[in-house]
Parts: sequence; structure tokens; C-alpha cells
Amino acid sequence: MNSSPVRVAESLISRLTSFIDEQRFETGMRLPAERQLAATLGVSRSSLREAIQKLVSAGLLVSKPGGGTFLRERHQPWADVQIVAPLRELVIKDPDYRYDILEARHSIEASTAWYAALRATGSDKEQLQYAFDATLRLNESENPDLAAQADVRFHLAIASASHNVVLLQTMRGFFELMQSSVRQTRQRMYSQQVIFSKLTEQHFTLLEAILAGEAEKARQAAMEHIGFVHTTIKTLHEDEARQARITRLPS
Repeated sequence: MNSSPVRVAESLISRLTSFIDEQRFETGMRLPAERQLAATLGVSRSSLREAIQKLVSAGLLVSKPGGGTFLRERHQPWADVQIVAPLRELVIKDPDYRYDILEARHSIEASTAWYAALRATGSDKEQLQYAFDATLRLNESENPDLAAQADVRFHLAIASASHNVVLLQTMRGFFELMQSSVRQTRQRMYSQQVIFSKLTEQHFTLLEAILAGEAEKARQAAMEHIGFVHTTIKTLHEDEARQARITRLPS
């Protein structure tokens, strides 16, 4: 049985990172030329380029036009330093800042969806379909926490397909904050079938637009989806706060 394109791509990325570790590359060192590296790994140059791009997006490598590919300095991730840490402090002090994060996602995810529709490669589209299918499978497992995580992976797959490292890293930072600040509420979203069905429908509309290369439709689908998520999380949070107040009433 032939391996799926997604598994082949993941295998190549794993082999490439293993090669980097085995060769004991130091920060700033240049990887072998593309032709040489492709021959060493026994893969096509086009497959190698896709794998390298994924590692560039992940922050492991940096590619310099005309200059080659280099091992990036392994310091604390940019997203954590510039976005997550400062905002985490705000959310800890005042949980209502979570809604500022959701509002920001309207613009960010409209952009990632737009660019993904324009730039997604065949490999990106395979990964998007795989991530969407995973949201369906994990909901059937009746584990709302895993279902919420699958939702995150779907949105990050869209950001990755945008081929904009700033948007991707910003999204990663946002989701780390959302996972920690509204975990219970997100779990409730995925434990209610009516809400899950709506989310699935929205994800499918967004996926179809990106796969079809319809940038404006993808942008609109992303904005409608995030608007629904924002409203739902706010409603569920208000319900949780109301229930908490009731428990504090004297007997």
C-alpha cells in the first residue's frame, strides 16, 4: 500500500531534522547545497524544497535567497517573547483580555485564510484535509479536549499554508493563550453537538474555499467562523460566571 503524500512529507521532514542532528550542525552553519542534500537523502529536489520550507516556517532553518539554507539560532521562540509572555500577564491580571485576543483573531485569520487560498501547495492542501478529517474523528472519540486541540491544528495548518512566518508565529502565540485562558469553555464547545455541528460546517466551508483557491470566499468564511467562536465563548463564559455566583449564595 502506498503512503499518503502527507506521511511522505512528514517522513522527509523527520529524516532532514535527523540528518541535521547527526551531522552536529551548529547555529548559523550552512546546510549542504540542495542538489547534494537531495542526493544524500535520496529524494527529489522539489520534495526537499517543501521540507525545507516547512522547517523554515517552524523556525528551525532560515533560507537566504542566493545564499543557501542555514540553521537558525535556537533561542526562546519569537512568538513567546514578543506575543505570548506580555499578553499572558495581561490575561492573568484580567481574564477579559481574552476577548481582545479573539478580536485580533478576526483580522489575523482573515489574512491567513486569504493567503492560504492563494499560496497553498499540493502538500499544504493534503495537510489541511488531514487536519479537517482529524477534527471529525476526534469528536467521535467523545473527548472534547482532544477535539479542541484538533481545531487548533486545523487553524495552524491554514496559517502554515499562508507561507507567512509572521502570521504563523502570531497564530501559534494566540492559540497558546487561548488554550490556557479558555480551556474549560472550549471543551464545552466541543461537548455540545449543536455547537460542534456548526463549527464543522464552518470549517468545511473554509476548507473548500482554500482548496478551490477562492481567496475572498476564504476570508469571509474565516471572519464568520471567528465571529461565531467569539460569540459562543462569551456566552458560555457568562453562563459559567453566573453558575459560579449561584454557588456562592448563602444556604
